[in-house]
Amino acid sequence: MHNDQVEAVVQWVRTSWTKRSRGGAGATRRNAAPIAFPLPDQLSPFVHEVAMWEYEGFRPQRAVRTGLPDDGDPVLLREVNGLLRVQLTVAEFGMPRRRRRPPAVRLARGQWVRCQVNYRFSPCCGDWTYRLDTLNLFHGPAGSRDLFLGEPTYYVSELGSLR
Repeated sequence: MHNDQVEAVVQWVRTSWTKRSRGGAGATRRNAAPIAFPLPDQLSPFVHEVAMWEYEGFRPQRAVRTGLPDDGDPVLLREVNGLLRVQLTVAEFGMPRRRRRPPAVRLARGQWVRCQVNYRFSPCCGDWTYRLDTLNLFHGPAGSRDLFLGEPTYYVSELGSLR
């Protein structure tokens, strides 16, 4: 979406792991990884990305981009009659396949949505890899750094069995 009039705050939280973190102490560390973080001091619109990988002990790695999500982000945004239409797209090669998708969420100013989707990716050079993506998206300017630490207006779950 390339609309300079839309004010939005976007936070992507992505957690990645292998079978080493599917059970026991590894799963405990993985399950303790947050799905939301305090926001940086930044004027909206912006995208706050937080990645946590098993091989780094699930320590958060942060990045900030000015502007709205771009074509490389798996979310579609469109403002219609003052409402921000938010539709998560899914990774093409991730399993499980999602034949039925939830409808888009329409946010009024001051509302936010949390969308979660998980994946299993086939091994190219070793173990299966797994990922949990959490999108926290607010329609409007960020009023608080703790914006995404509370309960969302809407919650969309596309969490599937990863076997």
